[in-house]
Amino acid sequence: MDKIRIGIDIMGGDFAPNKTIEGSILAAKDLGQNVQLVLIGDETKIINELKLKGFDSSSFEIVHAPEVIEMGDHPTKALVKKPQSSISVGFQLLKNNKIDGFASAGNTGAMFVGGYMSVKPIAGVLRPCISSILPKEDGGVNVILDVGANADCKPDVLYQFGILGSLFAEHVCGIKNPKVGLLNIGEEETKGNMLTIAAHELMKDSADFDFIGNIESRDLFSEHSDVIVCDGFTGNVVLKQAEAVYELMKKRKINDEYFNRFNYENYGGTPILGLNKTVVIGHGISNEIAIKNMIVLTADVVEADLTNKILNKFNND
Repeated sequence: MDKIRIGIDIMGGDFAPNKTIEGSILAAKDLGQNVQLVLIGDETKIINELKLKGFDSSSFEIVHAPEVIEMGDHPTKALVKKPQSSISVGFQLLKNNKIDGFASAGNTGAMFVGGYMSVKPIAGVLRPCISSILPKEDGGVNVILDVGANADCKPDVLYQFGILGSLFAEHVCGIKNPKVGLLNIGEEETKGNMLTIAAHELMKDSADFDFIGNIESRDLFSEHSDVIVCDGFTGNVVLKQAEAVYELMKKRKINDEYFNRFNYENYGGTPILGLNKTVVIGHGISNEIAIKNMIVLTADVVEADLTNKILNKFNND
């Protein structure tokens, strides 16, 4: 079996290249011989960092990319103006099948636009989206999508989020027959705004996923559902609120086993669902643990062959 090749944007993130190198080293130890990590960025800086950490650079493949797309850069303009940036080079490698997946904690907009422009959405997918994981009280997880890529959605887009989230939950999170709920202000079919009412009408008789109806925000962390569908505006508010709860617990020095699972470091990143290749976005403030988990997630998504499963689902419908 050929090795899985995962490209990492070493220059992306608030603490790059120090923490991205450390995370890559940790990931290499975790993933073993079946995964080849490809470090993309300034070659001199990468080699120097590896030397400082006493790690053999021959364990990695290094691809030189001297430019950096900064967090404040305009995504579309930066991709054009900085063709030798780590993000631009990463997407070229992905497009040309030199790597199987690409992960970055850098400019989120550039990652989303880059994926859209280079490897493109799967035919039939109206809007690629990003998901996140919410820890359940029973030890499981809820997949919530979209969490920021599509602030304004139409009902058929939300319907497709149900398909994408269900496939991700099943094949990457290991949830059999995932239950899909629509986030709303009430459980009744007639509750909500024009978007959720129309989306509910589309989803209620779906043969594409197990739709359980509307769920309220008080059920975000319960066992009622496995996948929670919402527009990107709502999902981003939910995600930031969950992060705020965790930060508040830390600030008040409250150590709780359940609330510790809210720590973004545990999940590392999230794939852009609906693209023709595996692209994973990490948090800009990622430390080495989060970077490691971002890389491991990327390998998991590639190994699960999620892209082809989504492609087959949309091609067969």
